[in-house]
Amino acid sequence: MTSRRAWRHRSVKTRVTTVASAAAALVCLAAALTLSLAAPEPALYGTPAVLAGLVGGSLLLIMATAFGTYWMMGRTLRPVRAISRKLATIRPSTLGERVPLPSHDDEFKELARAANQTLERAHAAIQGQLRFASDTSHDLRNPLAGMRTEIEEALMGGEETDWVETAGRLLESVERLQDLVTNLLEISRLDAGVMRHHDLLNLAVLVDGELDHRPGKVRVVRRFGSGVMVYGERVGLTRLLHNLMDNAERHARSVVMVTVEHRGDAAVLEVYDDGSGVPPEQREVIFERFARLQEARAKDSGGTGLGLPIARQIAEDHGGTLVLEDSPSGARFVARFPRPAAPGAGFALLPG
Repeated sequence: MTSRRAWRHRSVKTRVTTVASAAAALVCLAAALTLSLAAPEPALYGTPAVLAGLVGGSLLLIMATAFGTYWMMGRTLRPVRAISRKLATIRPSTLGERVPLPSHDDEFKELARAANQTLERAHAAIQGQLRFASDTSHDLRNPLAGMRTEIEEALMGGEETDWVETAGRLLESVERLQDLVTNLLEISRLDAGVMRHHDLLNLAVLVDGELDHRPGKVRVVRRFGSGVMVYGERVGLTRLLHNLMDNAERHARSVVMVTVEHRGDAAVLEVYDDGSGVPPEQREVIFERFARLQEARAKDSGGTGLGLPIARQIAEDHGGTLVLEDSPSGARFVARFPRPAAPGAGFALLPG
């Protein structure tokens, strides 16, 4: 067991050289045995000089095989050593660097390409985290600075301060902080890949029940198909719906239309508002974290810019998509989810 462990810890070059040398030795031994069994007349190694020549030639062959294999493996593995040395020098602050590509189109070049692609993904992830941390810090400082200003002005006012009015303004900042922290916790959970229990749900029943509990800020028109089933997480789908509804109610002029139906092989949730809509060139921008269009800032200065990105990530975690599609007016958000293969196949049918 100890010798096997020691053998595994030897370098590839040493192991290949040892195997090649052993193979050469076996070839020489097999040739000698063959000549001995054939017993030619007269014997090929009947004299000591001939025998010494055969033994010396065999040893030279084995040594040449070992040396040649060692040299060849050294040259062959040189790109691997270059990749290893480069990877050992790369730090989180230098993820923009790349490993050298070998000149030959072989497996080592594929390895170098794969390493560079991994470095690119890691670099993009870290850059995204840095931007996210910067944006988060900015959005957290704003309400905190506003609260501090309100408190300082109230204290300077002394007995003339209307503490009820001041508390109301402070409560608005607290609510914004609460929404922001809630969204940040949800993003952390989604980024970590934490999946809650999934069940077979009636999407129409779920959406209808959640809409019944929402305050009526604008008129909501419901168009629900029957038997629209999805396999998903109740809390996540509810969060997706409320994020889309919050966005629609902020921009709607008079009505929001919610549709749940089957379209082909997908279960579709559609939320449409009759507002001013989103320019085509900015339809993907709104799904970026902390991205808020100028009109959105004017309508609601307390938004976090995280609702739509969270909604899209929830849809993708359910194997679906969330996009902004064309509409005659306003904005039409369409979430598509794969339909279950067969109701009742291994899981229970739950009410929405």
